[in-house]
Amino acid sequence: MNLSDYIDHTNLKPTATLTDIKKLCEEAKEFGFYAVCVNGCHVPLAQQELKESDVKLAAVIGFPLGAMSMEAKIFEAKDCIKNGADEIDMVINVGWLKSGKLDEVREEIQAIKNAIGTKILKVIIETCYLTDDEKVTACNMAVEAGADYVKTSTGFGSGGTTFEDVILMKKAVGEKAKIKASGGVKDKATALKYIELGVSRIGTSSGPNLLN
Repeated sequence: MNLSDYIDHTNLKPTATLTDIKKLCEEAKEFGFYAVCVNGCHVPLAQQELKESDVKLAAVIGFPLGAMSMEAKIFEAKDCIKNGADEIDMVINVGWLKSGKLDEVREEIQAIKNAIGTKILKVIIETCYLTDDEKVTACNMAVEAGADYVKTSTGFGSGGTTFEDVILMKKAVGEKAKIKASGGVKDKATALKYIELGVSRIGTSSGPNLLN
């Protein structure tokens, strides 16, 4: 097992400079991380920096609140793919989920998956705002809509990923979707524990530290 193969090396800070994004990509190539994950405005730069490498490029959409219109999210996803993204990490509409608008939540995920075709879709359910029942419901919606991954957190909410949430999510999705843990994974021991629990990808801004 090669830990670097699980890591989405991430910089989603609003203050991230072009130099920061270039550094992110250089570190991803140096350490052999699976992917980098950036905001949409940085996709063209990251694509340029990674074009001679095997590192994948993931972009977030509807980030970090998930509360914009479905049409806006679809446009954002298509734009990121057009500019070179291999994967999309979308935030669900948490307010819709908590209001019981499950059809709308499912339809939005499905519409974005349809818009990006064969590209990977990860669905951020933002566990810190949900009850256990809502977490399971969100996972079910993602699976029904054809998502490739369910993801715990944006890292910008009131809390990040937890072992308990991953266990719950793994039970909910089984083998029907993969799981990405993100938000607060800062050391190797924690990362390895998440992988042991069934996580296929780890989103972290501390990628190099996880290999020490």
